[in-house]
This record gives sequence, C-alpha cells and structure tokens, in this order.
Amino acid sequence: MFSNPDLQKLVFGRLTWDAIPLHDPILIVTFIGVVLGGTALLGAITYFRFWGVLWREWFTSVDHKKIGIMYIILALVMLLRGFSDALLMRSQQAIAFGANEGYLPPHHYDQIFTAHGVIMIFFVAMPLVTGLMNYVVPLQIGARDVAFPFLNNFSFWMTVSGAATVMVSLFVGEFARTGWLAMPPLSGAEYSPGVGVDYYIWALQIAGIGTLLSGINLIATIIKMRAPGMTMMKMPIFVWSALCTNVLIVAAFPILTAVLALLSMDRYVGTHFFTNDLGGNPMMYVNLIWIWGHPEVYILILPAFGVFSEIVSTYSSKRLFGYASMVYALVVITILAYLVWLHHFFTMGSGASVNSFFGITTMIISIPTGAKIFNWLFTMYRGRIRFEVPMLWTLGFMVTFVIGGMTGVLLAVPPADFVLHNSLFLVAHFHNVIIGGVLFGMFAGITYWYPKAFGYKLDPFWGKVSFWFWLSGFYVAFMPLYLLGLMGVTRRLNRIEDPSLQVWFVIAGLGAVLILFGILSFMMTLFVSYRRREELRDVSGDPWHGRTLEWSTSSPPPDYNFAFTPVIHDYDAWWDMKRRGYERPREGYRSIHMPKNTGTGVILGALSTVFSFAVIWYMWPLAALAITGIVVVAIVHTFNYNRDTTIPAETVVSVEAQHTRMLAAAQA
Repeated sequence: MFSNPDLQKLVFGRLTWDAIPLHDPILIVTFIGVVLGGTALLGAITYFRFWGVLWREWFTSVDHKKIGIMYIILALVMLLRGFSDALLMRSQQAIAFGANEGYLPPHHYDQIFTAHGVIMIFFVAMPLVTGLMNYVVPLQIGARDVAFPFLNNFSFWMTVSGAATVMVSLFVGEFARTGWLAMPPLSGAEYSPGVGVDYYIWALQIAGIGTLLSGINLIATIIKMRAPGMTMMKMPIFVWSALCTNVLIVAAFPILTAVLALLSMDRYVGTHFFTNDLGGNPMMYVNLIWIWGHPEVYILILPAFGVFSEIVSTYSSKRLFGYASMVYALVVITILAYLVWLHHFFTMGSGASVNSFFGITTMIISIPTGAKIFNWLFTMYRGRIRFEVPMLWTLGFMVTFVIGGMTGVLLAVPPADFVLHNSLFLVAHFHNVIIGGVLFGMFAGITYWYPKAFGYKLDPFWGKVSFWFWLSGFYVAFMPLYLLGLMGVTRRLNRIEDPSLQVWFVIAGLGAVLILFGILSFMMTLFVSYRRREELRDVSGDPWHGRTLEWSTSSPPPDYNFAFTPVIHDYDAWWDMKRRGYERPREGYRSIHMPKNTGTGVILGALSTVFSFAVIWYMWPLAALAITGIVVVAIVHTFNYNRDTTIPAETVVSVEAQHTRMLAAAQA
C-alpha cells in the first residue's frame, strides 16, 4: 500500500494482511454470517427509520432506566457469542479422541476457551448485574436518577468499547491463548508474542474503567439520594446487595487495573514485574489477579441474592423473613470476600499455615450464604406460593447453588484441592455457582422486573420452557464434568487420549445443546411477549407488584420516576403503603428539570475503541490522535453547561392522573 516500508510500519504498525484469518474456514463462515446479519439489521433499522429514535432516545440517553436496558441487551448479544464458543468446545471434546483430532487445533481451541471465559464474566454477567442495578436501585430508593447521569452513560459506552475490542479480535489478529486470567509467564511477551494478550489487556482495561465508575456512581446514589425516612435498615434487600456489590467493585477493580498495567509494561517496555528475571515474580501476578478475582465472584452473586430475596417475598405473599440477618449476612460476605483469594492456588507452595488460614476463611464464608438459604425457606414456609416463572428460577437456583456451594467447601480443604485442582471438577464447580447462581438470578430478575420496564408481562409458557431447558441442560452438561474431574481429567484439553471417557463428553455436549434451546426459548419469550403485549398488559396497571418502592410508580415509569418524592416508614414499602391507605397527591405538580441527553459518551467510547486497536497493533500516530480526541471531547463536554431539559407541569399532571387510577385499581 505504501512504497516506503518505514512509513508503512509507522502508520500500520504490525498490522498486515496476514492478520486476517483467511485460512480458517470457521472464522470465514462466521465473518460472512456476521456481515449478512449485520447488514440485515442495519437495513431494517434504516427502512423503519429507527436511527433518529435510537440516537435521541437511547444511545445518548442519561436516563438510568434506558441505560440499564441497554446493558442487558449488550449482555444478551454477548451471551450468543460466548455460548457459541462453549458449543465449539463441547463439540470438539465430544468427537476428538485418540487418533481423531477433531476440527479445532490447539492454537484455535486455546483462543476459544479464553474468549469464552472473558466474555461470559466481563461482558455477559457483569452487564447483566450492572443493568439490573442501574434500572432498579433508583426506583427502589425513590430517586429520579443516579447521582451522576452522564457518568452512567459514559460507563455504559466504555463497557461497549471493551466488548467491541474483544469482538474485533475474532476477525483481525487473534485473541489470547492463556485462559481467562492470563497468568504469566504464558501471557508475557516471550511466550505470547502476538496481539492476543494485548487484545485481552485493553478490552479489560477499558471495560474496567466503565465498571469502576459505575460502582462509584451507584454508591453515591444509594448513600446520598434515598427518599426521606429510608434509613439504612429500611432499604430493600436488593439495594443492600447493590451497595455491597459496588463497595466490592470500588475496592477490587483498581487492583485489576494495576495488575494489567504492570503486565502491559512487561509486554510493551520490557519491564520484569512478572518474570523470573531481574527480581520479578509470576506469583505476584497470581496473588494480585485473585485479590481482584475472588471478590469478583461475589460482585456477581450478591445482586442475584438481592433478586431472589425480592422474588421469594413477592411470590410467597409474605414479608421477608429475617430482614436484619439478611443484611448482616450481605455485609459479612462483603468483608470475608477479601480473605479467601489464596484458595485458588493452594497447590503453589504457600505452606501449610497459610493454606489452613484460607481454607478456614473459605468455610466460614459459606455460613452467611447458608443463612440466606434458610431465610428464603422460612419466607416460603406457610406462604401462599405462586409458582410463576421468577419463582421457578429461584427454586432452581436454591437446589443448584447448594450443590455448587458444597463442592466449593470441598475444594476449600487443601488436601482435597491438591487432588482436584486444575481438573474438570473445578470447571464444574465454577459453572455450578455462576450459572446456577448468577445467570439464574439474572433471568429471574429480568422476568420479574420486565413488566415494570415495558408495561406487560413476559409470556409464561415460553418462560417456563426456557427455565426447564436451562435447568436440565445445566445438570446434563456439568454433572459429567464432576465425574471426569474425580477421574483425574484436567481442563483446557482439546482432546482426550482415553476413548473410554468419550461417553461423558458426549453427554456434556448434549447438555450444552439443551442450554442452547433454553437461550433460544428465552429469545422466543421476548418475541412472543411483544406480539401479545396487549393481551399480557393488565388493566389494573400493576398486577405484578412486589414489596418495594418501585411499585408505587407506573409501568413503565415516566422519565422522572416520581413526581413527588415518597416518604418511607418501613422496608416493606408496598405493604406499608397499603396498610396506611396511601393516596397519590392530586395537585401541586410542578415542572421537573432533568439532565439533558448527550452524545459525548458514545464518542468517547468510539475513540476508546480506536485507541485500544491502535495500541494493540503499535499504530502510534493513530493512538496519539485517538487519545487527543478523547481529551478534547472531555474538555468540550466540561464546558457544556446547557444540560437540563424541562418536563412541563401539565405533562406531569397527565401522567400522574393516569397512574393514580391504575394504582387505585391495583390496591383494590
């Protein structure tokens, strides 16, 4: 393209035509599918003239509700990519035995299992959790928005930027072949000289910035913006779980940022933080990454605990049993989350005393978790239980998560861990708690709050079909891995030499297919529900009412959430409002000032993607232009003072009058 090699290297760095994987038929077919699907989607958006609506009402929105919905949409899109990797791995292991090498060579297989872990944790589970917290928390505490609305928009687009960086690696270059935690020395420049680890580093750094800022935002929102009368011990359990989660985020994610910065310095400028040369030590990386990594597990599961607490109370028609003990259990788990990280590397020579300490703390952290299970059981005891879809997800979680918790306690015993470490038993345990806990919790939360967001329920038939496929698929897919792990089969292998074990991998592959049907059924749930939305919309307005404050506003809520800030007298706000004969004000409405939408977050996210791509490929002029653009856009936004929009009083009166009638019908 350029006749001067030096100029070509300056402009394109190490990016050449060889970086396009034209030799790989799987990636070529995937690329064609993405192009065709993307073209069809863009064509449909253009044909129906949705671009203006998407830009004005969604992409530039600072409304916490719309941002929460976009987080969840991002997670569902990335779920399709991450689960595709899982299907590839399971099918490869099911057919590759002995002389049959299957269709995924080690080089490609290693990228797939790394991408699967990274996408599922950072770009499926985290956006699901953040999306639910974004949507629900301000409504439950009586706030009109989060503390920093623009920062919320910026955080979302940084997460999108990180996800885009991972997706680019599928077609330009390669992804890391190190596992989802990129342990050195394998992730160092000597053993991973390509761009794969750099894609990993920059995708996580950019998304991590968004997650950290979102954590700060939600902490400030919960601490400073609660409705009058809502003391800390009157906050809904989901808000408590969100507060504990975001405290963990703010404390843990800077560690991830620092350790990835040190790893990038090892790769870019030749330092030796994580090598055995010049005083470095790979074990320092292992400690730092797990000091972030184990709190990350609780960052994911604590919001799910909050979701299940809301659902059990609602569908048992009872106040939550042991509210105070649930709060204390959340706080204890938050503290103990920092005292268990070393159980991830018992086998690495820390010594008997250190291993014993972390084994004991790991067993102790199971106590408050077990207490929550009993609280949910006692809430259901003698309650009028309705086995609707959110409650089914909750019951499936309780059985599945207890199994995962017991295997976790087993792995917390150092002698047992010496036998089971790095085996498929560990893989099964991890998926047991992440799928059975986090994903079940997020699907329960989406189903539970969907009427609040869109004004109609999700179709119960397809919701139940999705649940049963997910539940049965999980057990068929991962119980065989427990057995294989006990038989000594290690993880990260693209084929197994012993043909007698093949049947277990075939069964696990069938389980993955059942989960695929569960995902497709969930997509069908969304489609069928939209087609039947008028039929699924109840005339009373809120027949799905829970027991917290968000049910005192309309479904879907207006942009401003609450025309009058409610006054709280009890943590069970709905029960208290019914007992007191709560009536909405009928006069005194005023115009409401709300933050104005802005495209700055979209632009900064796009520039961050360009910057990461340029740095990954050593395209330094482009990287300099991108970082200059980021600084300029940030400065211009800082001087943009016109950020308020006004909702007229007559509009507020109209919306509130309509909802007053709906609320009266629901209370009756």
